[in-house]
Amino acid sequence: MNTVLLLIIGLAVGGGAYYFFSEYLNKKGQDKAKDKAHKVIEDANLKAKDIILEAKGKAVKALSTIKSEEKTRRSQLDKTEERISRIETQVEKKEKEAEEKKKNVQAKIKQIKEIKKELDGLRKKQITKLEKVAKLDREQAKKLMLELIEEENKDLLLKKLKKIEASNKEELEQKARNIMTLAIQRYASSHVSETTTTTVALPDDELKGRIIGREGRNINSIERLTGAEIIVDDTPEAIVISAFDPVRREIAKITLERLIEDGRIHPAKIEETVNLAKKEVARKVKQAGETAVYDVGVTGLDDKLVQIIGRLRFRTSYGQNVLIHSIEVAHIAGMLAQELGLDPALCKKAGLLHDIGKVVDHEVEGTHIEIGINILKKFGLSQDVVEAMRHHHDDLPCEKPEAAVIAAADAISASRPGARKDTLENYLKRLKELEDLAKGFDEVEKCFAIQAGREIRIFVNPDSVDDLQSVKLARKIADKIEQELKYPGEVKVNLIRETRSIDYAR
Repeated sequence: MNTVLLLIIGLAVGGGAYYFFSEYLNKKGQDKAKDKAHKVIEDANLKAKDIILEAKGKAVKALSTIKSEEKTRRSQLDKTEERISRIETQVEKKEKEAEEKKKNVQAKIKQIKEIKKELDGLRKKQITKLEKVAKLDREQAKKLMLELIEEENKDLLLKKLKKIEASNKEELEQKARNIMTLAIQRYASSHVSETTTTTVALPDDELKGRIIGREGRNINSIERLTGAEIIVDDTPEAIVISAFDPVRREIAKITLERLIEDGRIHPAKIEETVNLAKKEVARKVKQAGETAVYDVGVTGLDDKLVQIIGRLRFRTSYGQNVLIHSIEVAHIAGMLAQELGLDPALCKKAGLLHDIGKVVDHEVEGTHIEIGINILKKFGLSQDVVEAMRHHHDDLPCEKPEAAVIAAADAISASRPGARKDTLENYLKRLKELEDLAKGFDEVEKCFAIQAGREIRIFVNPDSVDDLQSVKLARKIADKIEQELKYPGEVKVNLIRETRSIDYAR
């Protein structure tokens, strides 16, 4: 019992001691916290005072700067107002002087009118007196005097007129020559005559055998599909494409280049590559038209018309590329128009489009001028452009100066030394006539003149022509060539009747 009592008393004393010790510690911690808080507040007050002082200093400095700037601006405004005031004073002074001069001029005009009126009156009186004395009115006297003078000085007048006429003619001719020379000098472009062959480089001579193929099937496929002749000779690392049609040469060239790059050369791949080459040529045609229009600076043309212009890239006239010729005519016409005070834009447009009919003159009846007029009207070109281009071959008299400019520019471009070759044009014409003759037979699907016109390769529909009929047809074509065409040597008629059998294994 005593032990429990002592334990209770001990617990009570220990709890009391713990309570008093805890209170002591809490009171001491609160005192320290209060001291620390007072110190933080004092530091904050000191920093706030420093910030306020610094802000007041900056404000005073900014106010001083603003006052200085305001003083400067006021000084400038005062000077400006003073200058404006002086100018106003000078203007008022000049206005007064001008008003005085105006009054003086009006007074002099009035005085001159009065003098003129008085002189007219005196002149009329004198004329009336002369008419009474001569018994002739004014017109009769004038006529009689002119007749007498003309009769007395007839020879002299004729000599003067001839001299004036000769002088004016020489002066006009010299001026025209100067204008033409200036236009030619300003557009001194180079020109290259078109050829009928294209060379394709080979990485090695082993490819020649692959291009020919087994029993010539590859080279025959290329020639059949492109219409160009492939010449494989002893020339190292090169083969030659021969065709008078630039489109065929371009298609054959692209086909060969792609086949060489790909490495797979067989009839199926050749046919696929030819189709791709035709699409690429169509893209080049469009690009050529857009480039030509941009180069000349002509705007507002229909996209289809621009594509037709691009087809001129693959047309030649006397060995001269028609697209290059048309661009040249447009530039020269624009320069002539500037010299003569005409519309350069109209002349450029008419110059670029003057030979547009040559794109389809081998497909449509009529001259290239008539075809060109129809094309321009179809695409809504103005009548001024049509009138300017329709007279460029002097078939009709030029009714407007722009038409004369186009005719002159066309003649300048065509007559420059080396621009055209008559023999090449005649040669190309002969090849075209050879193809057109063969196409006149209904059984013919397509034909190509190759080997410089020494061979005509003809493809017929195998379903409508049998072997015997193909022999007879070849003879008919050969007879017609002999009767209607003139050519050196002989022409080989190579008629091909090809049958294809296609099936699929599934």
